[in-house]
Amino acid sequence: MSRSISAENVTGAKSGGGRATEGTGAVAASRLGPGWKISPSIDIAPGTTAVLADIEGPGTIRHLWCTTDPHRAWRGTLLRMYWEGETEPAVEVPLGDFFCNGWNTFSQVSSVPVAANPNGGFNAYWPMPFHRGARITLENLTAEKVTLYYQVDYELDEVGDDALWFHAQWRRSHPVPYGEVHTLLDTVTGAGGYVGTYLAWGVNSPGWWGEGELKFYLDGDDEFPTLCGTGTEDYFGGAWNFDVPGQGYTAYTTP
Repeated sequence: MSRSISAENVTGAKSGGGRATEGTGAVAASRLGPGWKISPSIDIAPGTTAVLADIEGPGTIRHLWCTTDPHRAWRGTLLRMYWEGETEPAVEVPLGDFFCNGWNTFSQVSSVPVAANPNGGFNAYWPMPFHRGARITLENLTAEKVTLYYQVDYELDEVGDDALWFHAQWRRSHPVPYGEVHTLLDTVTGAGGYVGTYLAWGVNSPGWWGEGELKFYLDGDDEFPTLCGTGTEDYFGGAWNFDVPGQGYTAYTTP
């Protein structure tokens, strides 16, 4: 059974769409009546947390879409996801970073699991199964109101015993001391699968910045990793400094 949660249908209930009579769009839709964007978004006050979805399982989240105005909220809001009634979040990431836009400036992303489209339409297609329940919140850490448009698309159906829960960590080094290591992911135990990394990198020194190797230490690796790359730009599918002759650094996006 397909369901969708939004600012209008906050529970995803069957036949729950188009019923709102109050909301952030009430004035604009005042001559149209219910069913016409009366509640297209929510306002999140400074220092408060909004519950975007609270779903009883079993089921699988298939798609998240959201957008905010202004863009500075991308680093000023904190997205959390909880599975199976846990009190510790499995996902705890700034909103923009979760959708691969970490600098409060829009960047096109055209991958299979994440798409960021003009101008700030964020989409995540990671399958996120749960047996008993799923909860998604957004905390506003800024000093201003955040207006959020959002949609959580999910299916209510049986979930296999071997299904994997989705997790995401966020870390920042400010700055990374010269010659030292920035850890992307750690403290992960148990059986599972790695699905990807988003990296936002600010350069504070001259010269080529992308020569660091990404290393994966797996299942007891100590001094030396099992997986070791050849350079940061190579890890992200580019090469040779992202430099195209006659153009210099060149932006690209690809599945």
